[in-house]
Amino acid sequence: MAIISKKKIPYKISPILHKYLQDYGREMKLPIAYEDLLRFNNSIPLYDKNGNDTLWETVFYAQSDMEYIYSALKKIYALLKADGDMEVMEHLNIERVDLCTYGNTKPIRVRVVNQLNDNFDYFYVKNADASRVYGLELEDLLSPDRMSYLVDEDTLIEEHIAGIPGDQFIKNYLDDPELNEIRLAKEFIKFNERCFVRLLGDMHSSNFVVDVTPDFEEITYRLRAIDFDQQAYEGRKAIYLPQYFKQNNPLIELGLKNLNHQTVRQYQREERSLIARRLKMARHRVKSLTDVMAIDRISTDENVNSLKKELAAFYEERDFLNCKSMGQILKMSLLMLLKKPDLYRDISV
Repeated sequence: MAIISKKKIPYKISPILHKYLQDYGREMKLPIAYEDLLRFNNSIPLYDKNGNDTLWETVFYAQSDMEYIYSALKKIYALLKADGDMEVMEHLNIERVDLCTYGNTKPIRVRVVNQLNDNFDYFYVKNADASRVYGLELEDLLSPDRMSYLVDEDTLIEEHIAGIPGDQFIKNYLDDPELNEIRLAKEFIKFNERCFVRLLGDMHSSNFVVDVTPDFEEITYRLRAIDFDQQAYEGRKAIYLPQYFKQNNPLIELGLKNLNHQTVRQYQREERSLIARRLKMARHRVKSLTDVMAIDRISTDENVNSLKKELAAFYEERDFLNCKSMGQILKMSLLMLLKKPDLYRDISV
């Protein structure tokens, strides 16, 4: 069972990471900062459609500040979605600004509404953490999904990742007679593999969503991470394997019920092959990122020493023991895709 016992230490974005972000168009001057949005003068609890407290609060600003703040937020949305083209944003309004009152980072969520058809979207404003930025960039480069985000000094802007929260999906949809158990179990195995290879930790059911897409004959599923704070931070291998979080046990049980060892191995090898292909296609950018990460400090020495020993034993690869940072460990983990593509690991509760 995977349990994180200590609060994560936040790390500021280093000058070398800022340089990488500038080089690849991820950093630009924003019209407002995270700290500015904390200067609200009132708030009320936000309830869901069933009247349950969401633990988010809708915040309100002084009338003299509201026009400037909402205009700045529209500009940020335009930068995130339309490369700054404000003409396509004229019919959009900022309907609500919410603050998350639980957790450590206190993210701010902005709801944007289309006046013409009432369609809405969200984006997030956060206090930038280096681990999260590395996680977002690796997700963009090595996962099946693209990520849109922007950084300005200590402010991080993230797009909303649509999907059913994993804990709600497990609670409300696993008994659906239309559920394709085999496809869902397969996707969990592939998600498990992606997280482990790129060292994304803490993927219990509250930290990923299930994207459900009707196919012409069946339904397909994709699990997508929505929390990247535990990118290459923890010192235990189990933290990077979603299969070891008890919250995910119902998905594990689907796999045990519907898949045999040979099928599990096939899906693992498929996913490792796909990641390796993405790695080769983006090799120059991945090298630039991991070179920066290798000399950056994003975890404790204790965690680095613990993780490299566990991975050295797991892969039977002593070169892990020479790693001095989480970035170097990640480089070795990615190298294993090419060096040991047939690595097999059991999936069980």
